[in-house]
Amino acid sequence: MKRALSRYLPWLLWLGVFYSLWAVYVFGNNFWPLVTEHWPMALSMAVGSYAAGSTPMGGGTVGFPVLVLLFDMPASLGRDFSFAVQSIGMVSASIYIFCRRQALAWAMLRGALLGSLIATPLGILFFAPLVPDLWVKLTFAVIWGSFGLLHLYRLREITAHDHHGDPRCPKDFRIGVLLGAASGFVAVSVTGVGIDMVVYAALVLLSRVDLKVAIPTSVVIMAFSSVVGVAVKSVAGDWQPGVLDNWLAAAPVVALGAPLGVFVVGLIGRTPTLLVVALLCVVQFVWTCVSEWGSLGASGVALALLGMVACLAGFEALRLLGLRREQLRKRNFTASSETEGVVAAT
Repeated sequence: MKRALSRYLPWLLWLGVFYSLWAVYVFGNNFWPLVTEHWPMALSMAVGSYAAGSTPMGGGTVGFPVLVLLFDMPASLGRDFSFAVQSIGMVSASIYIFCRRQALAWAMLRGALLGSLIATPLGILFFAPLVPDLWVKLTFAVIWGSFGLLHLYRLREITAHDHHGDPRCPKDFRIGVLLGAASGFVAVSVTGVGIDMVVYAALVLLSRVDLKVAIPTSVVIMAFSSVVGVAVKSVAGDWQPGVLDNWLAAAPVVALGAPLGVFVVGLIGRTPTLLVVALLCVVQFVWTCVSEWGSLGASGVALALLGMVACLAGFEALRLLGLRREQLRKRNFTASSETEGVVAAT
């Protein structure tokens, strides 16, 4: 018992500090009525934070469509809220993951951290302001809709991987830098999410890594990118109105919800949760196209569908490269084993 407590002490200290500061701020400024007023967001993020800890999909995957599609808020608010809420939920889950000493794909993770650190601030400052609100919604819908479809028809293959990755692989590091920079600049800066999905896709499709390694790795990179987003937004003083109100209601929920997802999924397995979230990703794509039909028209919806096809084609290209790498790895392993057998015989 004492050993378990000492292992999780950093996470417990984090929770103690966070809840203390949250309570001082809320009750010291008489913001409790504001918190209770936004209870629907807290309820939504109870589900979102569980998904954030148990799948490669950040809490913003639920927070963004809830604010933008359900409550009809600006997409820029959904993005900023994703940064803010994930900086608590995903960070809490990451600390919990480190305390559990779960295996991570360190080579690609290090590269993605570096790429995101450089590109995410540039994207927030120079690229995101150029993207119209409608295209932010569509970008989110296309990325996550294609990701949902990928899992619906490749889930059995993805869940069968048992490779833990090479923590010193220079190729994976370089791939991580490239993907972290590209997704940080294009996806994270615009929607508040996306880098977790991109890194996860590379790990399971290209590197053929076990879900038990790929998902915690995606949680850590999304936590880091969210903190970077919060830092840039705070320094620039560019937060959208309404972020604080929703964050005050959701933050105490996600601080425990995301780590709970990490814990529970170890008991029930990842497949059921991934299936449900994949279906939700496809549903939100359809919802976006239907609700924005007046602005998009037939040509806009066709372009969105074309975007999904392009994303799926990219996923399949990664998968084919991954199959070749896996075959090469097995051949090298077989050759190495045969060589060792010959040496041992002599």
